[in-house]
Amino acid sequence: MTENYHKWFSQYTNREFEIVVFGTSGIPVIFFPPAKDRFFTAKDKSLIHSVAGYIDKGLIKVYCPDTYDNESWYNFSADPGERIKEYLNFEALIIHDLIGFAKYETSQERVIMAGAGFGGYHAVNFTLKHPDMVSGLISMSGFYDIKQFIYGFYNNDCYFNNPPDYLPGLKDQWYLEHLKRIKILLGCSLYDLCMKENQDLSQILESKGIKNTLQIKESGYEWDLWKNFFPNFLARILNGSAQPIDNTFG
Repeated sequence: MTENYHKWFSQYTNREFEIVVFGTSGIPVIFFPPAKDRFFTAKDKSLIHSVAGYIDKGLIKVYCPDTYDNESWYNFSADPGERIKEYLNFEALIIHDLIGFAKYETSQERVIMAGAGFGGYHAVNFTLKHPDMVSGLISMSGFYDIKQFIYGFYNNDCYFNNPPDYLPGLKDQWYLEHLKRIKILLGCSLYDLCMKENQDLSQILESKGIKNTLQIKESGYEWDLWKNFFPNFLARILNGSAQPIDNTFG
């Protein structure tokens, strides 16, 4: 399996940015690791190995970026307003640096967004805000309410980056029609603290006419759980299946 490390200075965050890329061709998959983890974590935890068959066949090319959580949401030494500004800088980096690079390398117009833990927040929020850039969404044990990071501070930037707040009121047909074309798969275990958030997100999407799959496993924890979800969810996206909402245990 081909593996390439890249590092560059980003004008959007005003610091160096690191990623590792697996594969030579195929649909770009952007994978966000859990909170404050590094670009190499998915490989070290064997998540990349779980989809090696798709990578070796040239079906996908996986891009693992470094997190920016310590500079944004998890930077509790900074004022909440500064945290959200840093998050928006990171979002600009993803749009212009990372996805721009992935599209150049693969000649693909859209990407699959994926993440685990707080990485699921990044994948979900980005997809909801930029659905024209995304063809598939995978969130595993994701949690999506960012109010826990801002201690009562709230402004428009907080609102429009907190899916449980802005998604219920989303009526813009441009966004809704693009979101309806995306294959959305959510997964968690029966014992994940985020289970209710995933059930709520799935139901809100369904109320908007946006098909999605929610799978809740009776057992499994973190990386063992995610190594089960990731290849199976990718298979559904790559096979073109549009699964209905699924709240059954399995």
